[in-house]
Amino acid sequence: MYFQIKEIILWSKNPNLRPRRLPFELGSVNVISGISRTGKSAIIPIIDYCLGADKCTIPVKTIRDSCEWFGVLVQTVQGEKLFARREPGVQKSTGDMYVLEGTKIEIPDRIDAKNNSFEAVKRMLDELAGLTALDFDFDNIGSGFRGRPSFRDLSAFIFQPQNIVANPNVLFYKADTHEHREKLRTIFPYVLGAVTPDLLAKQHELNQLKRILRKKETELYNIRQVSERWLAEIRSRVIEARELGLIDSIPPQDASREQMVGILQEIVGATTYDMRLSNETISDALEELKALREEESQVSSELSVLRRRQAEMTALKESAVLYKGALQIQRDRLSISNWISRSQTDNHDCPVCGNDLGSANEITNALKNSLLEIEKETGEFDSVPATFDREFERVRAESEHVSEKLRAIRFRRNALEASSEEAKAKQYETLRVSRFIGNIEQALETYAQIGTDSELSGEVNDLRDRIRAVERTLSEGSIKENERRALQAVNLNAGKLLPNLDVERPNEPMELLINDLTVRVNGPSREDYLWEIGSGSNWLAYHVATTLGLHQFFLDLQTTAVPSFIIYDQPSQVYFPKHLREDMAEAEDRLDWKDEDVEALRKVFGSFSEVVTRNKPNFQIIVLDHAPDYLWRDLSNTHAPEEWRDGKKLVPEDWLNAG
Repeated sequence: MYFQIKEIILWSKNPNLRPRRLPFELGSVNVISGISRTGKSAIIPIIDYCLGADKCTIPVKTIRDSCEWFGVLVQTVQGEKLFARREPGVQKSTGDMYVLEGTKIEIPDRIDAKNNSFEAVKRMLDELAGLTALDFDFDNIGSGFRGRPSFRDLSAFIFQPQNIVANPNVLFYKADTHEHREKLRTIFPYVLGAVTPDLLAKQHELNQLKRILRKKETELYNIRQVSERWLAEIRSRVIEARELGLIDSIPPQDASREQMVGILQEIVGATTYDMRLSNETISDALEELKALREEESQVSSELSVLRRRQAEMTALKESAVLYKGALQIQRDRLSISNWISRSQTDNHDCPVCGNDLGSANEITNALKNSLLEIEKETGEFDSVPATFDREFERVRAESEHVSEKLRAIRFRRNALEASSEEAKAKQYETLRVSRFIGNIEQALETYAQIGTDSELSGEVNDLRDRIRAVERTLSEGSIKENERRALQAVNLNAGKLLPNLDVERPNEPMELLINDLTVRVNGPSREDYLWEIGSGSNWLAYHVATTLGLHQFFLDLQTTAVPSFIIYDQPSQVYFPKHLREDMAEAEDRLDWKDEDVEALRKVFGSFSEVVTRNKPNFQIIVLDHAPDYLWRDLSNTHAPEEWRDGKKLVPEDWLNAG
């Protein structure tokens, strides 16, 4: 992924100070040289923090006390992107972020407020890298180490801080913690291109199909276990059917399972076995008992209908009485015609003027007559019709008659059952036959489920076919082969660099082990892991060769999620103690510095220059070191953004008292 550092920007806590901008050249080796305590080792934490790190590891005091915001300007195929993050104060980190995107971004003098969050920035970076949304947790065990790959996981390939760059035990950034080490092991085949998003999807599909298949196979196994026990008893069931009179004869000993199953199927499908058994073995008393049961069932149904009708009619009658009472209350309330009649007199004069009120009486009479009509209408409902009472009486009488008839039938049945042991035996026999037929039906249904044409067996066979089809496109061998070829290419890239580095065994093949996340050197008589090989120069050489070999491999891929830059912090530490590195800057003209260690360090810078030149402009290296520029200034594609000596530092001197 084309993703290179264009600038690092710091915003002071003093609003009157302009931002501190540290530019880098794209597609080049950028070397920031300087003495100790100038801020070189803060570059990696600043970039990491602005690119969504969970916690801020930027050094406290001078840098964090002076800066309010940290920012990194990156160049991508989509244009420039500015990712700025607020200084967290006493917190481990803050989610406040400020993001700008565009073809060419104008860096603001001040950032007054956030416009984004670090969670959103992490999602943005994941999308920019084109990372898959699928995880590696195919068995759904909820392991965080097998989650989906993220841009944050790729930081292992772009940072080589001071404590890692020559570490014999740790090859990659943050691989010294269990969480990052396990996640890196998981995603490494994906980063190498051995596992593609399509293969991940196929792997999820395969594991889902296998889970379903295991469930279906368990169900089928349980059914077959039940069926096998039933088939072991099938002949005894046939014999029992003969004893019950359901078949005429027992099949021969050599009868097949299918033949005996066929006999039982005929028994279940038959409808006349009860009649055949009755004609041959049942007495007249049993026939009468059977008839009484049928009549009892019929009469019980008839009585149930009558009682329900009687209950409904009773409820209707009670409702009619209540309705009549309600009408009477309404009629009494409206009976004002009588009151008008009682109040009216023929000879009545006006008490004021003394005139005759005869014309008023005529109006009063008209009102009275109208009210009488209304009162008649409200009083028309008297009670339910007489026909209803006759029908109610008929239903009640018929219910008593049918109830008496049912009592008589039950009396006869009880008497017949009490006096006939044969009837009792027949009752038991009938229930036994019914239970036998029910058991046979269930057993035959189970047998049908496990037949070659059964639904469950068909589902199992279909799942097996689908699994075989997916496995043909997702061969574990092919993934391992892709991974082997990818690592072979990485090892070849690294092996070409080793002879140009200060290493004791430059011609012995080395290999990157992604399970162990280390390097192994394969000598003629033994294999040695990185931690078994002495000397800091060896450790540095294998770190440089391996990381550059990986990036050359990533650049050769059609698509890769890994950013196209890497930062090395203090690679010279294995050759010179700190005070010697500082003295070197003051003794550039002294020939005694150009000894073996100086030449070894030049080889490291020469390898940086070689790889960048070969892949220009698609790869960028940033080196943070004490080494003065005379060690590397004559190398091609090597650039010095700044040199931090004589008071020049990452944080300007006039910021130190900013508040």
